[in-house]
Amino acid sequence: MPSSTMSEPSLDSTDPSFATAAEKLPPAKLPRQLSDAEYDLFHAIGRQRTVAPGETIFRKGELGRSMFVIESGEIHLEFGDGLPHKLIGPREFVGELALFIGDHMRVASAIATTHTSLRVIDHVAFEQVLARQPLLLAQFMRRSFAYLVASEQQLIAYLRRRNEDLLSTLHSLRQTQHQLSNANTLIRTDELTGLANRRGLYQYLEGLDDRHKDGCLALFLVDLDRFKRINDQCGHLVGDRVLCIVADELRANASDGDLCCRLGGDEFALLMRLPHREELDARAARIVGTMRGHRLPEPNHTLSLSVSVGASVCDTAANWSAWYSDADRALYAAKSEGGDGWHLSAL
Repeated sequence: MPSSTMSEPSLDSTDPSFATAAEKLPPAKLPRQLSDAEYDLFHAIGRQRTVAPGETIFRKGELGRSMFVIESGEIHLEFGDGLPHKLIGPREFVGELALFIGDHMRVASAIATTHTSLRVIDHVAFEQVLARQPLLLAQFMRRSFAYLVASEQQLIAYLRRRNEDLLSTLHSLRQTQHQLSNANTLIRTDELTGLANRRGLYQYLEGLDDRHKDGCLALFLVDLDRFKRINDQCGHLVGDRVLCIVADELRANASDGDLCCRLGGDEFALLMRLPHREELDARAARIVGTMRGHRLPEPNHTLSLSVSVGASVCDTAANWSAWYSDADRALYAAKSEGGDGWHLSAL
């Protein structure tokens, strides 16, 4: 856009949206092109200036005190801030607000793209000729202001479209973030039971130092008794239902900050925080007891459900493998005793 308004970079004289404003203007080849009388007047009162290709005529942000009329050559107006640039050529003008209202901050940088000849009209010369040619300059100012209004309207439409594009992009980014978050949750979650899977377990273990400072950390390994027989006699759908029952019971026994995990098949793990070691036995007994009381719907209502539990207190100086080994030995002992019970590792 020219130095007189921020809206000019988006204005195109061939754009249909400009037609209404343009129809009200005095005859001229282009909305920003001077009539013969205007050009002759400004040529007569202006000071000539020649600029080389690449030379800066004025910079964005500096105070403007003159209007420029192009005799020959071409000027590139750069507005920045993502606004489109503009090229102006012979018999066109830029910077008129500096004459209309005095010092005016340039909103674009003007750079010559070719050898360019200009006429520079300052405020004093403009005021003098305004007294001699008021009608001609009134028509010029009227057309300039009409152009500025049309430019502002088009700039508003441009910024509105850009804002809509930005909002659409932001919405897409939020959707993508949500999808990535969901995907991250899915890869850490067992599809059948909704518990954490091994990936979720490993991620949980990475934050244990921050989450478990009070009391002790205990690991419970839970294994369904005679699960293969349930699958063989009742089918895999019933087997899946039984696995979900175990998952629900583990969730019911867990507190905020604890982790329920399906390690695979019918093996589950519960990492939980206990206020003291003596509670390990009571928690294991509760898991076994609640499972013992479950019955499946008919026709499988006579099928009894039970689990074996191996529990241990985790040594914070050791790692997951050591914790698992301790609890697994206790689980093996519970299984060896016929299941439907629990065994604690040596404390």
